[in-house]
Amino acid sequence: MCLVYILDDDEELSESLAWLLESVDIPSERFRDARTFLRSYDRDRPACLVLDVRMPELSGFGVQEVLNETGSLLPVVFVSAHGDIRMSVRAMQKGAVDFLEKPYDPQHMLDVVQNAQRAARERFAREAQQADLRTKLDVLTVREREVLALSVEGVPNKVIAGRLGISAKTVDVHRARIREKTGAESIAALVRDVLTLGER
Repeated sequence: MCLVYILDDDEELSESLAWLLESVDIPSERFRDARTFLRSYDRDRPACLVLDVRMPELSGFGVQEVLNETGSLLPVVFVSAHGDIRMSVRAMQKGAVDFLEKPYDPQHMLDVVQNAQRAARERFAREAQQADLRTKLDVLTVREREVLALSVEGVPNKVIAGRLGISAKTVDVHRARIREKTGAESIAALVRDVLTLGER
C-alpha cells in the first residue's frame, strides 16, 4: 500500500486528515516539523506527501526544494490556509502535483491523494525499470556502447561500420553480443527501452 506522509504543524488538521485517509484504508504517517520528516521518511517506498506551506524553521517550499535537490520520487500535494495564485503557480512549477486551500473538501482531498499515490507508484516503477536497464548497460564494452548509441540514433549498420572504422560483419557481432549480454529480444527492443527510459 502506498503511504501518505502528512507534514503539517497544525496537530488538529493533520490528525483529521489522517482519520479521513484511514476511513478509506489509506495508511499515513504524521510529522509536525520538516527536519524530522526529512530525516525519517523512507526513500525506498512508494509514497506521497501532503505538505503545509507555512511551517516554522523550514517552510513547505523549503522542503520541496530539498526533496527536488535529493532526487526524491515523492509526489507533493501542497495545502495552505493562506494560499494564493502566486503560491500555487510556484508550487506547481517546482513539481507539485496539486495545491489545495484549507479548509478543503474531504472527497476532493481523497481524490487528489489517490492521484498522487498513482503518480508515486508510476515513478517508482519507472525508477526500477531505469535501474534494471542501467545494470544491463553496465556490462557492455566501450565499443558495444558505441554501436548501441549509434543504433539509438537510428544509424544504419553500414554507416555505423564506416563511422567506427570496422566492418559491417563486426557491427553484427557487436549487436549480437549486446543482445546476449542485456537479454534483449532484439536491438530494436533495447533501443526502444533506452529511448523510453531516457538512459544513454
